Amino acid sequence: MTPSLRRFVASLGGLAINVLVATLVIPGLANAQSSTAKARPTPAGKSHALSKTMHPPSPWVPNPGVNAKDSYLIVDAASGRELASDQPDELRHPASLTKLMTLYLTFSALDSGRLSLDDTLAVSMNALNAPPTKIGMQPGGTVMVRDAVMGLVTRSANDAAVLLAETLGGDEESFAQQMTLKARQLGMSSTVFRNASGLPNPEQVTTARDMARLANALLRDFPHYYPVFSVLTYNYRGRPLENHNRMLASYAGADGLKTGYTNASGFNLVMSAMRDNRRLIGVVMGGNSAFQRDRLMA
Repeated sequence: MTPSLRRFVASLGGLAINVLVATLVIPGLANAQSSTAKARPTPAGKSHALSKTMHPPSPWVPNPGVNAKDSYLIVDAASGRELASDQPDELRHPASLTKLMTLYLTFSALDSGRLSLDDTLAVSMNALNAPPTKIGMQPGGTVMVRDAVMGLVTRSANDAAVLLAETLGGDEESFAQQMTLKARQLGMSSTVFRNASGLPNPEQVTTARDMARLANALLRDFPHYYPVFSVLTYNYRGRPLENHNRMLASYAGADGLKTGYTNASGFNLVMSAMRDNRRLIGVVMGGNSAFQRDRLMA
Protein backbone atom coordinates (compact mmCIF):
# COMPACT_ATOMS: atom_id res chain seq x y z
CA MET A 1 0.00 0.00 0.00
CA THR A 2 1.08 3.60 -0.40
CA PRO A 3 3.10 4.92 2.53
CA SER A 4 0.84 7.89 3.11
CA LEU A 5 -1.74 7.52 5.84
CA ARG A 6 -4.61 9.96 5.63
CA ARG A 7 -6.91 10.21 8.59
CA PHE A 8 -10.54 11.09 8.12
CA VAL A 9 -11.75 14.29 9.74
CA ALA A 10 -13.97 13.61 12.77
CA SER A 11 -16.95 15.69 11.73
CA LEU A 12 -20.70 15.57 11.64
CA GLY A 13 -20.40 14.45 8.06
CA GLY A 14 -18.27 11.49 9.06
CA LEU A 15 -20.67 10.64 11.84
CA ALA A 16 -23.56 10.77 9.43
CA ILE A 17 -21.78 8.35 7.09
CA ASN A 18 -21.20 5.93 9.94
CA VAL A 19 -24.83 6.07 11.01
CA LEU A 20 -25.92 5.62 7.40
CA VAL A 21 -23.78 2.51 7.00
CA ALA A 22 -25.04 1.03 10.26
CA THR A 23 -28.66 1.62 9.34
CA LEU A 24 -28.54 0.68 5.66
CA VAL A 25 -25.97 -2.08 5.39
CA ILE A 26 -27.37 -4.27 8.17
CA PRO A 27 -30.93 -4.43 6.81
CA GLY A 28 -29.26 -5.04 3.46
CA LEU A 29 -28.02 -8.34 4.80
CA ALA A 30 -31.54 -9.68 4.59
CA ASN A 31 -31.83 -8.50 0.97
CA ALA A 32 -28.50 -10.12 0.12
CA GLN A 33 -29.62 -13.37 1.68
CA SER A 34 -32.97 -13.53 -0.08
CA SER A 35 -31.50 -12.64 -3.48
CA THR A 36 -28.74 -15.27 -3.37
CA ALA A 37 -30.27 -18.18 -1.46
CA LYS A 38 -29.98 -21.49 -3.26
CA ALA A 39 -32.40 -23.34 -1.00
CA ARG A 40 -35.58 -22.57 0.85
CA PRO A 41 -34.73 -20.18 3.73
CA THR A 42 -35.09 -21.40 7.28
CA PRO A 43 -38.32 -20.02 8.81
CA ALA A 44 -37.73 -16.81 10.73
CA GLY A 45 -37.64 -17.22 14.46
CA LYS A 46 -36.63 -20.88 14.29
CA SER A 47 -34.74 -21.91 17.41
CA HIS A 48 -31.69 -24.12 16.89
CA ALA A 49 -30.86 -26.71 19.50
CA LEU A 50 -27.25 -26.89 20.63
CA SER A 51 -24.51 -29.20 21.58
CA LYS A 52 -22.40 -31.13 23.94
CA THR A 53 -20.15 -29.49 26.49
CA MET A 54 -16.84 -28.11 25.28
CA HIS A 55 -13.69 -29.46 26.89
CA PRO A 56 -11.63 -26.95 28.92
CA PRO A 57 -8.51 -25.66 27.15
CA SER A 58 -5.25 -27.47 27.73
CA PRO A 59 -2.30 -25.66 29.34
CA TRP A 60 -0.34 -23.60 26.84
CA VAL A 61 2.63 -25.44 25.33
CA PRO A 62 4.45 -23.46 22.61
CA ASN A 63 4.19 -24.88 19.11
CA PRO A 64 7.75 -25.56 17.84
CA GLY A 65 6.57 -24.81 14.31
CA VAL A 66 5.84 -21.19 15.25
CA ASN A 67 9.26 -19.57 15.63
CA ALA A 68 8.22 -15.90 15.63
CA LYS A 69 5.18 -13.61 15.62
CA ASP A 70 5.77 -11.13 12.82
CA SER A 71 5.06 -11.45 9.11
CA TYR A 72 3.24 -9.48 6.45
CA LEU A 73 1.94 -9.71 2.91
CA ILE A 74 0.38 -7.25 0.47
CA VAL A 75 -1.28 -8.61 -2.68
CA ASP A 76 -3.29 -7.31 -5.59
CA ALA A 77 -6.74 -8.83 -5.10
CA ALA A 78 -7.54 -9.12 -8.80
CA SER A 79 -4.34 -10.75 -9.99
CA GLY A 80 -3.05 -12.27 -6.77
CA ARG A 81 0.33 -10.67 -7.49
CA GLU A 82 2.52 -10.25 -4.43
CA LEU A 83 3.48 -6.61 -3.93
CA ALA A 84 5.42 -6.78 -0.66
CA SER A 85 6.09 -9.45 1.92
CA ASP A 86 8.18 -10.70 4.79
CA GLN A 87 7.93 -14.34 5.91
CA PRO A 88 4.43 -14.75 4.42
CA ASP A 89 4.60 -18.56 4.51
CA GLU A 90 5.86 -18.95 8.08
CA LEU A 91 3.44 -20.37 10.64
CA ARG A 92 1.80 -17.85 12.95
CA HIS A 93 -1.11 -17.93 15.41
CA PRO A 94 -4.19 -16.29 13.88
CA ALA A 95 -5.97 -15.15 17.07
CA SER A 96 -9.32 -13.60 16.10
CA LEU A 97 -8.48 -13.65 12.40
CA THR A 98 -9.93 -17.13 12.90
CA LYS A 99 -13.38 -15.56 12.93
CA LEU A 100 -13.06 -14.79 9.23
CA MET A 101 -13.45 -18.50 8.55
CA THR A 102 -16.30 -18.75 11.06
CA LEU A 103 -18.00 -15.98 9.10
CA TYR A 104 -17.21 -17.62 5.75
CA LEU A 105 -19.03 -20.79 6.82
CA THR A 106 -21.87 -18.77 8.33
CA PHE A 107 -22.34 -16.82 5.08
CA SER A 108 -22.36 -20.12 3.19
CA ALA A 109 -25.09 -21.44 5.51
CA LEU A 110 -27.12 -18.28 4.97
CA ASP A 111 -26.89 -18.55 1.20
CA SER A 112 -27.84 -22.23 1.22
CA GLY A 113 -30.90 -21.57 3.39
CA ARG A 114 -29.57 -23.63 6.27
CA LEU A 115 -29.63 -20.47 8.40
CA SER A 116 -31.70 -17.32 8.27
CA LEU A 117 -30.61 -13.97 9.67
CA ASP A 118 -33.79 -13.92 11.76
CA ASP A 119 -33.25 -17.37 13.27
CA THR A 120 -32.89 -17.39 17.04
CA LEU A 121 -30.13 -19.48 18.58
CA ALA A 122 -30.51 -20.87 22.10
CA VAL A 123 -27.64 -19.72 24.30
CA SER A 124 -25.51 -22.68 25.39
CA MET A 125 -23.38 -22.91 28.51
CA ASN A 126 -20.29 -23.01 26.31
CA ALA A 127 -21.23 -19.72 24.67
CA LEU A 128 -22.26 -18.21 27.99
CA ASN A 129 -18.92 -19.13 29.58
CA ALA A 130 -16.69 -18.10 26.67
CA PRO A 131 -13.88 -15.72 27.72
CA PRO A 132 -14.04 -12.06 26.66
CA THR A 133 -14.49 -10.30 24.41
CA LYS A 134 -18.24 -10.95 24.33
CA ILE A 135 -21.52 -9.42 23.29
CA GLY A 136 -23.00 -10.62 26.59
CA MET A 137 -25.62 -13.34 26.53
CA GLN A 138 -28.30 -14.23 29.06
CA PRO A 139 -28.66 -17.70 30.63
CA GLY A 140 -31.61 -19.42 28.99
CA GLY A 141 -31.80 -16.68 26.39
CA THR A 142 -31.53 -16.56 22.62
CA VAL A 143 -29.48 -14.58 20.11
CA MET A 144 -30.47 -13.79 16.53
CA VAL A 145 -28.11 -14.95 13.81
CA ARG A 146 -27.92 -11.34 12.59
CA ASP A 147 -26.67 -10.20 16.01
CA ALA A 148 -24.17 -13.05 16.26
CA VAL A 149 -22.71 -12.17 12.86
CA MET A 150 -22.37 -8.51 13.71
CA GLY A 151 -20.96 -9.37 17.13
CA LEU A 152 -18.14 -11.21 15.36
CA VAL A 153 -17.53 -8.41 12.88
CA THR A 154 -17.46 -5.54 15.35
CA ARG A 155 -16.83 -6.74 18.91
CA SER A 156 -14.94 -9.89 17.84
CA ALA A 157 -17.22 -11.69 20.26
CA ASN A 158 -16.05 -15.12 21.38
CA ASP A 159 -19.47 -16.09 22.74
CA ALA A 160 -21.02 -15.41 19.32
CA ALA A 161 -18.31 -17.50 17.64
CA VAL A 162 -19.02 -20.46 19.94
CA LEU A 163 -22.77 -20.15 19.39
CA LEU A 164 -22.47 -20.15 15.59
CA ALA A 165 -19.97 -23.02 15.71
CA GLU A 166 -22.30 -25.19 17.77
CA THR A 167 -25.24 -24.32 15.54
CA LEU A 168 -23.44 -25.26 12.33
CA GLY A 169 -21.17 -28.03 13.57
CA GLY A 170 -23.03 -29.60 16.49
CA ASP A 171 -20.06 -28.77 18.71
CA GLU A 172 -17.09 -26.46 18.36
CA GLU A 173 -14.55 -29.23 17.80
CA SER A 174 -16.51 -30.61 14.85
CA PHE A 175 -17.00 -27.13 13.46
CA ALA A 176 -13.23 -26.51 13.67
CA GLN A 177 -12.73 -29.62 11.54
CA GLN A 178 -15.13 -28.14 8.97
CA MET A 179 -13.14 -24.90 9.10
CA THR A 180 -9.88 -26.71 8.36
CA LEU A 181 -11.49 -28.67 5.53
CA LYS A 182 -12.78 -25.46 3.97
CA ALA A 183 -9.33 -23.92 4.39
CA ARG A 184 -7.86 -26.71 2.27
CA GLN A 185 -10.57 -26.23 -0.36
CA LEU A 186 -9.66 -22.54 -0.54
CA GLY A 187 -5.97 -23.31 -0.98
CA MET A 188 -4.99 -22.47 2.60
CA SER A 189 -2.49 -25.30 2.80
CA SER A 190 -0.82 -24.37 6.10
CA THR A 191 -3.83 -23.47 8.25
CA VAL A 192 -5.24 -25.61 11.06
CA PHE A 193 -8.23 -24.55 13.16
CA ARG A 194 -9.01 -25.97 16.60
CA ASN A 195 -11.74 -23.51 17.60
CA ALA A 196 -14.06 -20.94 16.05
CA SER A 197 -12.90 -17.90 17.98
CA GLY A 198 -9.12 -17.79 17.84
CA LEU A 199 -8.73 -18.17 21.59
CA PRO A 200 -5.26 -19.56 22.42
CA ASN A 201 -4.53 -23.05 21.16
CA PRO A 202 -0.94 -24.00 20.25
CA GLU A 203 -2.16 -26.12 17.33
CA GLN A 204 -4.19 -23.31 15.75
CA VAL A 205 -1.89 -21.91 13.07
CA THR A 206 -1.95 -20.09 9.77
CA THR A 207 0.23 -17.93 7.53
CA ALA A 208 -0.09 -14.44 6.16
CA ARG A 209 -0.54 -15.93 2.68
CA ASP A 210 -3.35 -18.20 3.84
CA MET A 211 -5.12 -15.28 5.50
CA ALA A 212 -4.86 -13.25 2.29
CA ARG A 213 -6.44 -16.18 0.43
CA LEU A 214 -9.30 -16.26 2.93
CA ALA A 215 -9.89 -12.53 2.59
CA ASN A 216 -9.96 -12.86 -1.18
CA ALA A 217 -12.41 -15.78 -0.92
CA LEU A 218 -14.76 -13.69 1.23
CA LEU A 219 -14.63 -10.88 -1.33
CA ARG A 220 -15.15 -13.27 -4.24
CA ASP A 221 -17.76 -15.63 -2.80
CA PHE A 222 -19.81 -13.26 -0.63
CA PRO A 223 -19.71 -9.76 -2.12
CA HIS A 224 -23.29 -9.29 -0.92
CA TYR A 225 -22.21 -9.75 2.73
CA TYR A 226 -18.83 -8.06 2.49
CA PRO A 227 -20.19 -4.54 3.35
CA VAL A 228 -20.77 -5.65 6.96
CA PHE A 229 -16.99 -5.48 7.48
CA SER A 230 -17.12 -1.70 7.06
CA VAL A 231 -19.64 -1.15 9.88
CA LEU A 232 -18.01 0.92 12.62
CA THR A 233 -20.69 0.50 15.28
CA TYR A 234 -23.55 -1.96 15.67
CA ASN A 235 -26.26 -1.56 18.30
CA TYR A 236 -27.00 -4.77 20.17
CA ARG A 237 -29.89 -4.58 22.61
CA GLY A 238 -29.27 -0.92 23.24
CA ARG A 239 -25.48 -1.23 23.57
CA PRO A 240 -23.03 -0.07 20.89
CA LEU A 241 -20.55 -2.69 19.69
CA GLU A 242 -17.61 -0.81 18.22
CA ASN A 243 -15.42 -2.23 15.49
CA HIS A 244 -11.85 -2.99 16.64
CA ASN A 245 -10.48 -2.17 13.18
CA ARG A 246 -9.54 1.49 13.61
CA MET A 247 -8.08 1.70 10.12
CA LEU A 248 -11.60 1.77 8.72
CA ALA A 249 -11.77 5.37 9.95
CA SER A 250 -8.15 6.34 9.34
CA TYR A 251 -7.02 4.85 6.04
CA ALA A 252 -8.53 6.17 2.82
CA GLY A 253 -10.20 3.38 0.88
CA ALA A 254 -10.22 0.82 3.70
CA ASP A 255 -13.47 -1.20 3.83
CA GLY A 256 -12.79 -4.38 5.94
CA LEU A 257 -11.86 -7.01 7.33
CA LYS A 258 -10.65 -8.13 10.82
CA THR A 259 -8.23 -7.65 13.71
CA GLY A 260 -6.88 -10.22 16.15
CA TYR A 261 -4.76 -10.42 19.28
CA THR A 262 -3.47 -12.92 21.82
CA ASN A 263 -0.22 -12.92 23.76
CA ALA A 264 1.10 -15.68 21.51
CA SER A 265 0.11 -14.02 18.23
CA GLY A 266 0.76 -10.35 18.81
CA PHE A 267 -1.44 -7.80 17.07
CA ASN A 268 -2.83 -9.08 13.76
CA LEU A 269 -4.82 -7.45 11.00
CA VAL A 270 -6.28 -8.51 7.67
CA MET A 271 -7.49 -5.53 5.67
CA SER A 272 -8.71 -4.69 2.20
CA ALA A 273 -8.71 -1.27 0.60
CA MET A 274 -9.50 0.31 -2.74
CA ARG A 275 -6.91 2.72 -4.12
CA ASP A 276 -7.06 4.18 -7.65
CA ASN A 277 -9.63 1.56 -8.73
CA ARG A 278 -7.34 -1.18 -7.50
CA ARG A 279 -8.16 -3.47 -4.59
CA LEU A 280 -5.34 -4.48 -2.28
CA ILE A 281 -5.38 -7.08 0.48
CA GLY A 282 -2.95 -6.68 3.35
CA VAL A 283 -2.04 -9.02 6.20
CA VAL A 284 0.10 -7.93 9.14
CA MET A 285 0.80 -10.42 11.91
CA GLY A 286 2.66 -10.13 15.19
CA GLY A 287 2.61 -6.38 15.75
CA ASN A 288 3.94 -5.11 19.06
CA SER A 289 0.87 -2.91 19.49
CA ALA A 290 -2.26 -2.03 17.57
CA PHE A 291 -0.69 1.31 16.65
CA GLN A 292 2.50 -0.28 15.33
CA ARG A 293 0.50 -2.92 13.43
CA ASP A 294 -1.61 -0.26 11.75
CA ARG A 295 1.47 1.75 10.80
CA LEU A 296 2.97 -1.33 9.18
CA MET A 297 -0.24 -1.91 7.25
CA ALA A 298 -0.26 1.69 6.01
